[in-house]
Amino acid sequence: MGRAVIVDAVRSPMGRGKATGALAGLHPVDLLAQVLSRLVARNDLDPGLIDDVLVGCVGQVGEQSATPGRQAVLAAGFPTHVPSATIERKCGSGQQAIDFAVQGVRAGAYDIAIAAGVESMSRVPMGSARGDADPHGPEVRARFPGLVPQGISAELVAAKWKLSRSELDEYAARSHERAAAAPFGDEIVPVTTPDGAEVVADETIREGTTPERLGRLAPAFAREPHLDDFPDLDWMITAGNSSQITDGASALLVMSEERATSLGLRPRAALVASAVVGDDPTLMLTGPIPATHAVHARSGLSPDDIAAFEVNEAFASVPLAWQREIGVPDDRLNPCGGAIALGHPLGASGCRLMTTLINHLERTGGRYGLQTMCEAGGMANAAIVENLSA
Repeated sequence: MGRAVIVDAVRSPMGRGKATGALAGLHPVDLLAQVLSRLVARNDLDPGLIDDVLVGCVGQVGEQSATPGRQAVLAAGFPTHVPSATIERKCGSGQQAIDFAVQGVRAGAYDIAIAAGVESMSRVPMGSARGDADPHGPEVRARFPGLVPQGISAELVAAKWKLSRSELDEYAARSHERAAAAPFGDEIVPVTTPDGAEVVADETIREGTTPERLGRLAPAFAREPHLDDFPDLDWMITAGNSSQITDGASALLVMSEERATSLGLRPRAALVASAVVGDDPTLMLTGPIPATHAVHARSGLSPDDIAAFEVNEAFASVPLAWQREIGVPDDRLNPCGGAIALGHPLGASGCRLMTTLINHLERTGGRYGLQTMCEAGGMANAAIVENLSA
């Protein structure tokens, strides 16, 4: 198998996922198209050389229903022979797109691929593809009668690892603090809205947020129908210590090392190993723990070898429980903040985290980084990436 390298990684600014958000006026196809165009342009790459565009997207309904990557390829002006596929592994969709792109290059199926993700949560609300239907079915319900929504799973995780409300809020405030201080400029490509405005920075970061301020927010899930089923829960998950609903897109340029050399492009990173696992579908959000163990075993590396860890902040209880189990110091866990501050545009987050991780490793001189994401249904992806300039 040939070596697959990541030549570049970019993302859009993160826009608040509501009608007044900075990116809400932009069709998700056009949002992704602009990111693809910027990625190709800044590498002076002929888009006709791209073998496939693999796009993570969770809400495949409405404006995101017609293979959004294919529509974005056309909107970006790429030749019509460039194809695309949509990948849906819930919150890990974008990260799975990276895995598939790397695997395709290693197998010789691709010379050049783009792994990307997009989600316009202001225009395609979360859960709109499901509607009122039960996606589990009676046999799953019979096997796992305790299935609950993710927010309640986050509460169960907090309870199992004995996390306090103050710990959750302190972690959330730190996410905003770190994101506000992070130099994201190199990874963000500007996006132009239909009214001609150029969006160049994240609008989700709340600089100056304090644990005390977050502590005044009411629990978000205490009125769920399952309230009576968990009389001992303290109900600590709030809008402030959860990921934000967000619009965004991200893309990585993946190719064989030989192709990069022939085009005069400098490889920035390479995937050392990846893993995907399933875990308890009721706790649901604990998959990053076994996924981390799996990718360490596959790579032969240990946590001590990893300079930075990106653990998606679906809820503050997720990285904190993960940290309790893996034993990673605070300064190496989400050093640039995470989805609590930057938001979680579902299908795009896997590529966004990898983009941030690669740029952070380059800035700090770290060699290895690990990324992992919890996913609905009790799944998780994990990957270890190597900074090739270290």
